[in-house]
Amino acid sequence: MTNTAPPRDSGRRRQDVLDRLEGELDIWVATADAAGVPCLVPLWFVWHEESVWLCTRLTNPTGRNLRGGGRVRLAFGHTRNVVLIDGEAETFGLREAPAAAEAFTAKTGWDPRGDSVSYAWFRVRPIAVQAWHEERELTGRHIMRDGAWTG
Repeated sequence: MTNTAPPRDSGRRRQDVLDRLEGELDIWVATADAAGVPCLVPLWFVWHEESVWLCTRLTNPTGRNLRGGGRVRLAFGHTRNVVLIDGEAETFGLREAPAAAEAFTAKTGWDPRGDSVSYAWFRVRPIAVQAWHEERELTGRHIMRDGAWTG
């Protein structure tokens, strides 16, 4: 089934991305290690203070890759309504991000601070965002470049 609606302008795409960041619970997290071995996992997240906050173990591949390289690509699930977010990650201990932790717990119902000390917070600051619905919206899909929204 092809969508025949006119393409969204950059302002509408931006708002749709922000709505998804507020409303979605899961996001795909793609990282790679120093040898280039990729890792792709879904994680819970919260959009807080213009950053995506993730929580995972420091000892798993995603945690090691985020801590080691800091580069990450995030994506939402559906292939006909694409959002890709490229960002840079910073690592925080479980007690170092109290406001983000409260927002994360309120959204997901899980407070990792009461779980295992091997968990850490990762703040992903977006540096590039692409958003499009099918082929008709490929033009104009770059709605953030170098950390600034376009249009």
